[in-house]
Amino acid sequence: MNSANDDDREHLDPGIGVVIVDHGSRRPEANAMLEAVAELYGRLTGTPIVEPAHMDLVEPSLAAAFNRCVLRGAHTVVIHPYFLLPGRHWSDDIPRLAAAAAARHPKVAWLVTAPLGLHEGLVGVIDDRVRHCLACARGEIGPCEVCEPSGGCRFSGSIEQISADGNLSENHSGS
Repeated sequence: MNSANDDDREHLDPGIGVVIVDHGSRRPEANAMLEAVAELYGRLTGTPIVEPAHMDLVEPSLAAAFNRCVLRGAHTVVIHPYFLLPGRHWSDDIPRLAAAAAARHPKVAWLVTAPLGLHEGLVGVIDDRVRHCLACARGEIGPCEVCEPSGGCRFSGSIEQISADGNLSENHSGS
């Protein structure tokens, strides 16, 4: 599968709206991050109608995001669960919330995509995070945008020293 920024990828039909939905959080910074994900997706893919949504706790709800897509001209709404694995939210809750939102728009087609799941593109993301956080914990670079509010990554436990390649140094006794 191509990445979102491949030049040869065709743009979606401009009448397709995309809703990226997460659970919702009491932490404003988590909700703001979903807004940033939706903006980034729209910008990198050239998709003109992209809306963030939360299942619970805060607005915009899935219904509100669905309505905004329709108001912006969507004839089809694709709802992407911003979850790693296919759990109950994906199989039950999001389809139920989507059906309720779609009931107000009987001429609009909709679907719920698979969650992120097992996808080769995620391996690169995991590797980037592992490498960045190791370097941050070693003091070689600053924290990423996710960890910055907490001060960055730090080693915990009895690790005395980590070498540049991430292995325990020779002066670590292993006991």
